[in-house]
Amino acid sequence: MGRYNLAPQRVHKTATQLLQTKRAPASPPPWYPILSTVPPSSRLDRPPLQRSQLPGHKPPGGRKKSRLYKPLQLRYEEDRLRWEYFNDHPWELARPRVVLEDDGRDAERWDWSVPLDHALSRPRAGEVGERGESLDIEWEAVRARQAGRPINGEAVVQRQRYLITHGHPPQLAYDTARKEFYRHRHQVEIATRVAREEALAVGAFFGPGPLEVGMGLEDRAYEQWKGWAEKEVAAMKQMAGAAYTGTETESGREGLDVPEGPGVEAEELQEVAGSVPASSRGQLAQGGAGVHP
Repeated sequence: MGRYNLAPQRVHKTATQLLQTKRAPASPPPWYPILSTVPPSSRLDRPPLQRSQLPGHKPPGGRKKSRLYKPLQLRYEEDRLRWEYFNDHPWELARPRVVLEDDGRDAERWDWSVPLDHALSRPRAGEVGERGESLDIEWEAVRARQAGRPINGEAVVQRQRYLITHGHPPQLAYDTARKEFYRHRHQVEIATRVAREEALAVGAFFGPGPLEVGMGLEDRAYEQWKGWAEKEVAAMKQMAGAAYTGTETESGREGLDVPEGPGVEAEELQEVAGSVPASSRGQLAQGGAGVHP
């Protein structure tokens, strides 16, 4: 801090003294008039909350409450519905989702007020509602109001919540939203399969899909690991063999000095020479009495 007291409460006073003594530039900084109108707080940190101030707690021995500034755990009504749905459909979590919103108010444009059985799935062609209007046209209007929102697991949760808030039992609301979602997925799969068959019929060619690409990468990694494992096993076996039987080299046999000439010792040495551990036969040495008379 140096010789100047730059505490928050004394910043304005110190700046005033510097300006009066002309030790600072002639024009005051932009924050000078604002600081005179809105001075800083006398305490920059929040005071610790005592245990006696908490409802239903008494200070035992004057000890401080642990985790005093731990944030509260927020719980929403949809959390239980999400847990129930994704617990029954865990593979829905593997589907990619886009959580980016344009203005942060997309939820205000969502509309779940479609009659039963038609909020998530397209009605059958020619089906008429209670007011005599085509349900297919009404469903397209609702999808337009949804601003292109995809129909996924979160749509099931929001549809179930809407039905519960309008008097439907939770289990009935869950079954209704889930069956609507099943019909929508079935329609999408049929449309995709028909489009693929039509494309193949006119000569289109489709490369490997995501599953085929993933399986190919797994097979390639497995073959690389298999080759590495075979080399490691061979190296371990070679090391184990060398530790117990010695390394079989021709130098051991060539370096064996066998005396030549008449005598029993020379004949016995010639018989033993081919059975030493360093030879190609690898047998135990026998007839040591001839070597060490």
